[in-house]
Amino acid sequence: MFDREQLERISELKEMWEKELEDLKEREQPAETVSGQPIKMLYTPLDTGALDYETELGFPGRYPYTRGVQPNMYRGRLWTMRQFSGFGDAYDSNRRYRYLLEQGQTGLSVAFDMPTLMGYDSDSDRSIGEVGRCGVAVDSLKDMEILFDQIPLDQVTTSMTINGPAAILWCMYLATAEKQGVSLDRVGGTIQNDILKEYTAQKSWIFPPEPSMRLITDIFAFASDHVPKWNTISISGYHIREAGSTAVQELAFTLADGFAYVEAGINAGLDVDRFAPRLSFFFNSHSDFFEEVCKYRAARRIWARRMKEKYGAKDSRSLKMRFHTQTAGCSLTAQDPENNIVRTAYEALSAVLGGTQSLHTNSMDEVLALPTEKAVKIALRTQQILAYETGVANTIDPLAGSYFVEAMTDKMEAGAEEYFQKIDDLGGVLPAIDHGFFQQEIADAAYEYQKAVDRGDRIVVGVNRYCSGEAPEIEILKIDPEVERKQLERLQRLKEERDGNRVSACLEELKRCAVSGENLIPKILEAVRAYATEGEITAALKEVFGEYKEKPLF
Repeated sequence: MFDREQLERISELKEMWEKELEDLKEREQPAETVSGQPIKMLYTPLDTGALDYETELGFPGRYPYTRGVQPNMYRGRLWTMRQFSGFGDAYDSNRRYRYLLEQGQTGLSVAFDMPTLMGYDSDSDRSIGEVGRCGVAVDSLKDMEILFDQIPLDQVTTSMTINGPAAILWCMYLATAEKQGVSLDRVGGTIQNDILKEYTAQKSWIFPPEPSMRLITDIFAFASDHVPKWNTISISGYHIREAGSTAVQELAFTLADGFAYVEAGINAGLDVDRFAPRLSFFFNSHSDFFEEVCKYRAARRIWARRMKEKYGAKDSRSLKMRFHTQTAGCSLTAQDPENNIVRTAYEALSAVLGGTQSLHTNSMDEVLALPTEKAVKIALRTQQILAYETGVANTIDPLAGSYFVEAMTDKMEAGAEEYFQKIDDLGGVLPAIDHGFFQQEIADAAYEYQKAVDRGDRIVVGVNRYCSGEAPEIEILKIDPEVERKQLERLQRLKEERDGNRVSACLEELKRCAVSGENLIPKILEAVRAYATEGEITAALKEVFGEYKEKPLF
């Protein structure tokens, strides 16, 4: 963008300007990103002089998609506004979903309770005291039918945060659509289904990596043929960041997982352009505004290049990184929780200026409990004010061309490439997980961040600076213990009323297919339709696949 003579002149002028600063004092707080990356005082064409507009930036909707995946971005359609929600039993969550839709939410996002996330039914000994506590309890198709009662599944897209038992919950959702009279080719949404980041960050695994990857590629194949509008995986950096990673680590580890899924699909005999268009991503939006914007822009460019140059994708949809964003739960503070409203608004702004397709804004009280109706409405209104009052949706990628933004985008990309090389040197993602590489990198980053907070180098308002010392006076959502008792009663009644012989036959057929290598999704779907429970289906697969045991790190 600048020739050599111009750059030399700018360099001379910059040196003259810097001499004028020699006696000026700077603030004590280190000039670095929240991830610890140093930031220069000033960025100039010297930092982006070699930038080629066509190959590095391009136009929105065109390769390499740095500036966005849609030609007109939010001028054509705003991002989908979601709120991650689920608590108590299916009746409680259904009421919350319908409330949110009435308030203008445009997509649903399901939070499941811990037993459901881990593949246990509510009547398991391991579920005692956890039923409906951190999300909604879903044991069977019956619960899923209640959860989406009066919510037409051909008109609303749903995102489900579920991983180890993802195939089972997805089949419950599909069977619910069938019961509503909605054909599978009209059902749209996303299932997280990202098991690799579970082994490194969130830890809600069930089966070992190899059979888990098989379940994922089975979903790829089945959805390609029968549920073409469904995003079959949401490759998640969110939980990697929540575990304590830096922005570059989130970027690199998420994309490395994405490439591993692409390779798994190809190795399973699928054409890359058959399944790649329905891959989606899920990123964290942390508190460092510009670092987050640049992370999203770098992610799109890296993904497009790799998919085209390494994996030979020809369909432009395979090259487009579509992603959902959630504001950073780990940035919320229990102290002065109303400050979290402001944090969330800025984090949402960076996600939008970074070009997200879907957004969840955290509620101010989520650091303390599941959100109240008031708190979740404020969080939704934050998105609506951003969309309709601030003007940020009027033009595409308005920060492009900034010397700082372009330099940092390049730096993020370079940092990710360094990590890709380290992962390749270890033999790929699965061997790197086995070596504990990701886990150690994340733990080290989390430790360094906490030390910076403890030293006061990283200021957190209300925590280590500007503390009020007052206990929070906000309403907290509390789950009635009766929820668990009633859920157990419904589950017992279901088991008594269903056709037990049909359930047993479906589970035996499922185990046979798990051994034979056939696609498991049709068999799981049949078991779900017979009202086999999540725990029963999981137990049947455990008999064949076994369970994952993490190697300890010291």
